[in-house]
Amino acid sequence: MLSLVVFSSYLVVDLGILSLIIESDRSKISLIILSIYVFACAHWFYISINLDKEISSLENTNNPTLIRSFVDKASEEGSYDYKNNLDLLQDELSNRHALGYLAVDILLKLGLTGTVIGFILMLLPIGEITDFDPQILQKLLGTMSGGMAVALYTTLTGLVTSMLLKFQYFLLDSDLSNTINYLASKFIDEK
Repeated sequence: MLSLVVFSSYLVVDLGILSLIIESDRSKISLIILSIYVFACAHWFYISINLDKEISSLENTNNPTLIRSFVDKASEEGSYDYKNNLDLLQDELSNRHALGYLAVDILLKLGLTGTVIGFILMLLPIGEITDFDPQILQKLLGTMSGGMAVALYTTLTGLVTSMLLKFQYFLLDSDLSNTINYLASKFIDEK
């Protein structure tokens, strides 16, 4: 997934789409959206590396992780509440994804905010019309198209980045669910 994100970023820069978005968006909300997406991708990469360490600790007994701690305690004899501790483990590991889902929501909301700002910029010059001179109308249409560009580029940037980021965190959640299901079948179903 990381290589797909890097390749897509390369294409966006190489084809000039990024510079077009930055130049056309007077509100600079698209730039803010892209910055948040880059930081959220770095967070996703960090969380995915940690989740990989957690999952690999199932076979590597020298790696002190939350999953390894659960497996070690569950393997010992005695009274151990497997179900409750597995739920706590799942909550602890899935709470690490909360910042990513917050970023997904913020990206989407910023895209919609940019749409509203773009429409305001587009409609603002209409109130300044005093007569219907063709030169004034031509200038008005130029200003209106700039506002429409802000609206469309921020919407596009917000939607695409939020969908990509949501898919990235969905992959993390899927791996975590598979691991928790494996632990449940190994320890809870056996007992």
